[in-house]
Amino acid sequence: MTQSLFIVLLALPLSGYLFWGITVLPRERWQIFAAVPVRKMIDGRWNGINLTWYGILTANAYGVAAALLLVLLGTVRVPIVGTAAMAAILLVLCVPASHLVARVVEKKAHTFTVGGAVFVGVIAAPWIVLLVNRAFGQATGFTIPFSAALAALAIAYAFGEGLGRLACISFGCCYGRPLVGSPSWVWRLFAGRCFTFFGKTRKIAYAGGLEGEKVLPVQALTAVIYVGCGLAAIVLYLNSRFAAAFIMTMAVTQSWRFISEFLRADYRGTGKVSAYQVMGIAAIIYGGGAILLAPAAAVAAPDICAGLIPFWNPAPLIFLQFLWIAIFLYIGRSSVTGATLSFHIHSDRI
Repeated sequence: MTQSLFIVLLALPLSGYLFWGITVLPRERWQIFAAVPVRKMIDGRWNGINLTWYGILTANAYGVAAALLLVLLGTVRVPIVGTAAMAAILLVLCVPASHLVARVVEKKAHTFTVGGAVFVGVIAAPWIVLLVNRAFGQATGFTIPFSAALAALAIAYAFGEGLGRLACISFGCCYGRPLVGSPSWVWRLFAGRCFTFFGKTRKIAYAGGLEGEKVLPVQALTAVIYVGCGLAAIVLYLNSRFAAAFIMTMAVTQSWRFISEFLRADYRGTGKVSAYQVMGIAAIIYGGGAILLAPAAAVAAPDICAGLIPFWNPAPLIFLQFLWIAIFLYIGRSSVTGATLSFHIHSDRI
């Protein structure tokens, strides 16, 4: 009963959050959150830095993913220090990788890729679990269960990327192909459910020339599929089916990555099959092999109450707040848009 209540209480607010994002964020005003003046020009105006909804929504996604990781590993009695250490190492690798991989594949200096970061994370995750167990486990007396850790990481990723696609809607990146020229069945299916973006500073406008065009809602589809997959995987996880939860999550998310690339119109590198599609298939094979070949070990039956109890302590809340601020400051300052600001007095209010 407690586990079912947890799933319901998780699914309801996330469904509302996705509905809000999918219906509201395509509007032009939802790209720039604030502009901060940084340097005064000769004419009295100011150059400014734009703080974006992309940064806020991405930080939200990372926060939810990290919180779920803490809860899920807490259900199998992994101490917060172990989970935090594992998450911190993974983030130190994956957050910069989201920029570096995009630079290598797309030859662009000011963009990010979730696909590249995920591939790096999947490759590194098994070794990070082993590293944390060796570095911290022997000193503190705990061991992170290998299969449960990989399953929890995969589930957290599914929620993180699913919710993170709302940031893509806000920025107008990762956009779908235009409905014009699509087969008739695509028109019938998406004519009333497509995205139409406005705003010259959005990527779909300046990079794709598709401002005002009806395009496939790839970001929305990804968000719904990934979050739905994550919820289903939590059910498996809480029933001690860790390998099944991991394999299902990786198979669904990375298979959809492969399929969805064919529905996208943004530049993904050269070739009919992109490097990100290859990474997705490789991640399924590598991750599946890692969890299936791992030695069997006894794992405590998951208890959702045990996973939630640590949040009465301020330490995990401070960790999540610090993570949110760090992600926002790293990603939320726009490097591809600028602002010119001027200030004046309302004379009638003096």
